[in-house]
Amino acid sequence: MTETPTAAGFLARLDALQSDEEQAKYRRYFKTGPGDYAEGDIFMGVRMGEVFTLGKEFAAMEPPEIEKLLEQDVHEARAGAVKIMALQAEHKKTTEQRRGELYGLYLRRHGRINNWDLVDLGAGRVVGGWLVDKPRDVLYELAGSADMWERRTAIVATWAFLRHGQQEDTFAIAELLLADKEDLIHKALGGWVRDAGRSNRERLLAFLDAHAATMPRTALRYAIEHLDQDQRAYYLGLKNAPPAGKGYAAM
Repeated sequence: MTETPTAAGFLARLDALQSDEEQAKYRRYFKTGPGDYAEGDIFMGVRMGEVFTLGKEFAAMEPPEIEKLLEQDVHEARAGAVKIMALQAEHKKTTEQRRGELYGLYLRRHGRINNWDLVDLGAGRVVGGWLVDKPRDVLYELAGSADMWERRTAIVATWAFLRHGQQEDTFAIAELLLADKEDLIHKALGGWVRDAGRSNRERLLAFLDAHAATMPRTALRYAIEHLDQDQRAYYLGLKNAPPAGKGYAAM
C-alpha cells in the first residue's frame, strides 16, 4: 500500500470479503451463546486467512488506528488488529519504542482481546516478545487475574521465551494455573508445558511427576502428547492411582 493505512480502509476491505457461509461456520465453531466463553461476540464471516492477508497489507498501521480496530464489535476486525500488532512486533525494522507501544496497547485494551484465537495470535509476539529481556512480573499478575483471557495471555506469552531456550517461566506459570476451572486454560497450560518439554524433557517429566495426579485431564493429555506410549500410560494412570516410586524424572 502507498497510502497511510487506516482502520476505515481496513474495515472497507473487510466488508467486501464478507461471506454468509463463513459466518455460519463461525457461529458453529465459536461458542457465542448465552453463558458461553464468547457470548455476544459478532462474526461477520470472513476467512481468517483473508483477514491475515489483509493484515499484511495494512501492517504499517499506526497504533491509534490499530486501537480503532480493537474497538470494533466485529471479531474479524479485532483479529486484524492483533495480527497487525504481531507483525509489527516481530518485524526486524520495528523500533523498540513502537514495540513498547504495542505491548502497552495490548495490555491496556486487553478487554477487546477477548477470545482464545486473539490471545494466541498476539500474546507470544507482542507481550512475550517485549518481555524477553525484561522483568516478567506482569505475567504472574495476569496469571492471577479474574479474567480468563488475561490468564491465557500469561501462559501463551511465554512462547517467546521458549524460542530463546528459556523454559522456567512456562513451568512456573503453568503451576499457577493448575487449579483453573476453564478448559481453554487447561489446553493452553498443557500445550505450552508440552512445548517447553521439547528442549527440556527432564524438566517436563519432573513437572508431570509432581502434578499429573491432580492436574486437569485435558491439560495432562496435551502435556504428554509427545511422550512415548509407556510414559503416556504411566502419567494417565496417575489420575486414578497414587504414583509408585519416584516417577519418570528419576529414571
